[in-house]
Amino acid sequence: MRIERQVGFWLGAFAALALFLYVFSGVLLPFVAGLILAYLFNPLADRLERAGFNRLGASLLIVIVVGLAFVLMLILFVPVMAHQLASFIESLPDLITRLQALVAQEGGLLGERFGGGALLERFGLNDQLGSADIQKSLGDIVKQGAQWMLTFMKSLWSGGQALLGVFSLLVVTPVVAFYILLDWGRMIGAIDSLAPPTHREDIRAIARDMNHAIAGFLRGQSLVCLFLGLWYGIGLSLIGLKFGFLLGVCAGFLSFIPYVGSLTALVLSAVMSLVQGWPSLGLFAMAMGVIGVGQFLEGNVLTPRLVGASVGLHPVWLMFALFAFGSLFGFTGLILAVPLAAVLGVLIRFAIGRYRLSPVYLGEDAGVEGSR
Repeated sequence: MRIERQVGFWLGAFAALALFLYVFSGVLLPFVAGLILAYLFNPLADRLERAGFNRLGASLLIVIVVGLAFVLMLILFVPVMAHQLASFIESLPDLITRLQALVAQEGGLLGERFGGGALLERFGLNDQLGSADIQKSLGDIVKQGAQWMLTFMKSLWSGGQALLGVFSLLVVTPVVAFYILLDWGRMIGAIDSLAPPTHREDIRAIARDMNHAIAGFLRGQSLVCLFLGLWYGIGLSLIGLKFGFLLGVCAGFLSFIPYVGSLTALVLSAVMSLVQGWPSLGLFAMAMGVIGVGQFLEGNVLTPRLVGASVGLHPVWLMFALFAFGSLFGFTGLILAVPLAAVLGVLIRFAIGRYRLSPVYLGEDAGVEGSR
């Protein structure tokens, strides 16, 4: 019954953790953010210690520098983002009207140019479906897309209102990060001492794999998102695309989810450049050039060097974790989604490895021969 008891203990511990997160998700945000910040900057604190700083001085220096960088970022980028967001919301109805007219007009012309009537006649639809009907259908599609976009913007606004509460807790987050960063070594030692002696090496190996997966993704992907947000935002602004900085920064932020940021940048930039520059395709070509170069740098330079291929977080698993934890625990769940997804991925791979070495997988005879 020893294995059954261990499995039951860890399942109970996981259920207790999930219940704790669910009950206290409304107040955990500054503490979780502080813990993540301390985790991200702990290697830097260790380097400063090796350079001659004591732990207190290293922790205090990191918190001050990060806080000043964050304030500087707010001063430089938030006014631009707020102005472009307000202008985008104000001009959204006009953009939707122009896009609808463009899709309906060009869709009808393409249908006539490439034999749309002949194709409809072959399918027996020429009497029931004319060019006007096609344009109406295309217009309905654009309207549905516009309604979805408005709903999405409302959800962003709701999230923005929720984020105001986050900013009100920014005083707590650096304090939490400072104390966790200061006591990081003692905390890890205390957790290590709780591991059962007979399984301590296995637990340490699992912890090293978890640290590798979490650190590789969080630190590496955060730098990738920062670079892409600046590249897209500045590049699209320089070519004259309206709301280019807003679109670029949003796409860079969404790049935290693999492929989602890339698709967002591609679709939004293509639509905006076509609507703004039509009938000329020069702006569209320049926008696609900015996005294409960004994708090339991400796939061939940034991700291999900063994130690596050994993180072990599949994009589908990551997207599921973000949706699941966000739905269960709100904004706190979104912050915890990547670390918990990495932890669960390591545990599942460890369980699969043990299963393949067990008599259940190898057969009872293999287990008996191995015992001899």
